[in-house]
Amino acid sequence: MILLALSAAHVIIVVVALLLLFGGKKIPELMSGIGKGMKDFKKAIKDDDAPSVDPPKEAPRAENKKEPLKE
Repeated sequence: MILLALSAAHVIIVVVALLLLFGGKKIPELMSGIGKGMKDFKKAIKDDDAPSVDPPKEAPRAENKKEPLKE
C-alpha cells in the first residue's frame, strides 16, 4: 500500500500551480462549484436509499377452485 503524505512544501506547490493556472479571481468560483457538486452528490445518494415508490400492497390471491372429479 502506498502512503500518500503531503508536506507543507507539497501544499504550497499545489496552491501556486492553481494560482498560475486559474488566477486569484477564479479559485473561489471553482471551489464553490466543487462544494455545490459534492452537496448535490450526497443528496442524490441519500435520496436513492429511500424507496421512491411505495411497495405494493398484498397481491390479490388467485383462488384455486378445483372442480370435483367426475367418475
